[in-house]
Amino acid sequence: MTLPHPISRFFFSQGLRLHYVDWGNPEAPPLLLVHGGQDHCRNWDWVANDLAKDWHIIAPDLRGHGDSDWSPGGAYVMSNYIQDLVQLIHQQKLAPVSIVAHSMGGNIALRTSGIYPELVKQIVAIEGLGPSPTRLVERAEKGIAKRMREWIEDRRRHAARPPRRYASIEEAFARMQEQNKHLSPAQARHLTEHGVNQNEDGSYSWKFDNETRNWMPFDMSQAEIESLWQAIECPTLLLYGKESWASNPVEDGRISHFRTARVISYERAGHWVHHDRLEAVLADVRGFLVK
Repeated sequence: MTLPHPISRFFFSQGLRLHYVDWGNPEAPPLLLVHGGQDHCRNWDWVANDLAKDWHIIAPDLRGHGDSDWSPGGAYVMSNYIQDLVQLIHQQKLAPVSIVAHSMGGNIALRTSGIYPELVKQIVAIEGLGPSPTRLVERAEKGIAKRMREWIEDRRRHAARPPRRYASIEEAFARMQEQNKHLSPAQARHLTEHGVNQNEDGSYSWKFDNETRNWMPFDMSQAEIESLWQAIECPTLLLYGKESWASNPVEDGRISHFRTARVISYERAGHWVHHDRLEAVLADVRGFLVK
């Protein structure tokens, strides 16, 4: 399938030059598409291509990802991601905006919706609640000293190891297919071509900053995060793949922290539900979103 080409634009947040793509149709209601960790804005192309006739779609590259600047010192904290998203909404006068977001992008967008409920009209979060309650207990049991030591040691290892280089696009493409068996060859190639930069020696590396892999050892408390979920006023749809590592909030109890959220889960889908079951997700998103 031949996809149209959105226009690349930039905005500034906290001194960083951050990239987004604009799919046009500015007279239509705004819809933000927010990607997850180690991903990029063009992962939404199939979703955007379907919805762009009815919505003014803007898809940002998070800091440290895609064609956006990297955080100085390699520090990636949720508060900065939230501020970047709020800045984009403010600068482009998008509020009240509809949001579809995946994984870490969903985590960012849901917290933003609780902090600024007046900014968000409706939200779809695809596996966006973060670690399961079981994982959170395991993390807490380590204690802050151990978490800090592990984080510092991980950063030291990453600093000593240059980004992985692939001899060709084909080699990077094979790695993309290996990471998600549900992807079609056409999907994997598209994601690879938009997800790499060519190095001076002719090799290719992924665009994202390796430091984005190192989640900070401290964050809002889980009680604070749950209070933000409870503060969300807009209609909320949570999507999950039945073959994903992510924990379904209906089964683990987290759904109780939302006022209006409902959950849809999909057979034959992993973490990238919108890639694995595109048509089914599009049908549910179209049925949920109100212009």
